Parts: sequence; C-alpha cells; structure tokens
Amino acid sequence: MITSYTVTGMTCNHCAHAISEEVGAVPGVTEAAVSLETGKLDVTSEAPVDFDRIVEAVYEAGEQYSVA
Repeated sequence: MITSYTVTGMTCNHCAHAISEEVGAVPGVTEAAVSLETGKLDVTSEAPVDFDRIVEAVYEAGEQYSVA
C-alpha cells in the first residue's frame, strides 16, 4: 500500500533525502520517496503505518519540516 503526505519546509535535495532516510527507517515502511518539487512524500508499506510515527520521523529529519 502507498500512502501520500505533503511535507513543507524543504528547501533542497538534502532535505528530501534526510526525510526519505528517516521515514524509510520507520518499522513497517518498505520505501519512502520524497519529491522536493511537489512536496509529496509517498510511503510504501505492507500494512498501515501510524501517522504519528511518520510525523516523528519527519521531525527527526529536521525540526523545520512538517507533514500533513
């Protein structure tokens, strides 16, 4: 299953990469793809992942980012 989110606060490819790495490490996530251009985060998992876990991972990547 793929769940999409909108991430704000990204300014460069490093931002997108940091978010992708942190979200990709969340248990249950098999892939995390981030687009700097669109602000879209696509999370692939076999089962639903708790939204709060995604928010925490994005925050760990950088306090200036937010996800909806």
